[in-house]
Amino acid sequence: MHLDHLSFAVGPAGLAATTTELSEKFGAEFLEGGVHPRFGTTNMILPLRHRQYLQVVEALEHPAADKAPYGQAVKARSELGGGWMGWCVSVEDIKPVEHRLGRHSVPGNRHRPDGFNLTWRQIGVNGMRSDPQLPYVMCWDQPEEHPSTMCESDIELVALEIAGSPERLADWLGEPAVGALEQIDVRWVAPNGAPGVLAAEFQTPNGLVRL
Repeated sequence: MHLDHLSFAVGPAGLAATTTELSEKFGAEFLEGGVHPRFGTTNMILPLRHRQYLQVVEALEHPAADKAPYGQAVKARSELGGGWMGWCVSVEDIKPVEHRLGRHSVPGNRHRPDGFNLTWRQIGVNGMRSDPQLPYVMCWDQPEEHPSTMCESDIELVALEIAGSPERLADWLGEPAVGALEQIDVRWVAPNGAPGVLAAEFQTPNGLVRL
């Protein structure tokens, strides 16, 4: 398992204004990601080092946003004012995760602006919705098209602050999920309210950015 990306849901300002503000903080432009037709969402992406990326995601006025668990998760977080929605780990083979969780993964896709249809399988969004300290899991069908490859980046995710516990994470996905955090400095704190990602720190051309 590998920490693949972090998801940040927009608030009232919307996708364009949110990413414009964040681009100024990071000293790098967010790139248009495209629409997730199955989920009723769209995103913009900031590639990071170590095959990781940050996505800012917005629910569309589309029936899928009300029906798909992922669209529901984005919409719910945005209705609370936006902010960190969750994190995702990637695997090369999703079958062991399906076996552990006792359910099948679902297909996902995103139509990029260049016309390419990026596809994957994912599992665990409902688990993330009920307990946001937990990541969902995805397996890329075209790993060579990973969003981090959209451009070279000198921005690095260096720290995460998560309300929760590594024991809860290990109980759900096993020790490899804890290991997926790799070189990142993870600060687990006792939940004072809802669990989940509280903050992330990035080393950027503008210095250390905490979001």
